[in-house]
Order: sequence, then structure tokens, then C-alpha cells
Amino acid sequence: MDDNTRCPTSRITRQFFEEVEIRVMDWPALSPDMNTIEHLWDELNRRVWARNPVPSSVEELKTALLEEWHGIPQETVKKLIRSMKIRLQAAIRARGGNTDID
Repeated sequence: MDDNTRCPTSRITRQFFEEVEIRVMDWPALSPDMNTIEHLWDELNRRVWARNPVPSSVEELKTALLEEWHGIPQETVKKLIRSMKIRLQAAIRARGGNTDID
């Protein structure tokens, strides 16, 4: 599943998915993003770039990503899961359009 942004729909990405036989779901353009993992990716991104010093090589980045991923509190994950009811209600109110839910 992807959100139709450039990265997952680029030609090179589509070719890679075909080569490794990853099936991608069709997803409507401009649909609301209800996937809570996006919020975890954002948390991970902030944690990695807040490091001092920031990673300056691929190996440092891999290490930082793993360390920070394991450092995200389970309460953060649980909070995102618990937020789904509110997110779905907001999407219904917005008739599938944008919501103000973070």
C-alpha cells in the first residue's frame, strides 16, 4: 500500500517492486492517509535528525535508525492505535477529504 506520492510511484520504484515480486495495492489519489505508521516514521525521522552529531554515512544512518526505532516508547505506539477511532470519525465527517487530525 502506498499513498500515491512520487517516491512509491516513481518508475525505478515500480521496477524494483516488479523485480522482487511485491504486489502493490491500487490506492485512490488524494485519499486520506489513515495509516498510523506514517506518524511513527515521522517520530523516527525527528529522533534521528535530532542526534548530535547527525549521521554522516550510510552505516551511521543505519545504526541511528535502529537505535532510535528501538527507543520509541510503546506508549507512543499504543497512543497511535487508540487514535484510530477519532481518525476514522474525522475522515467520515470530512467525507474522505483532509482532516485536522495529526
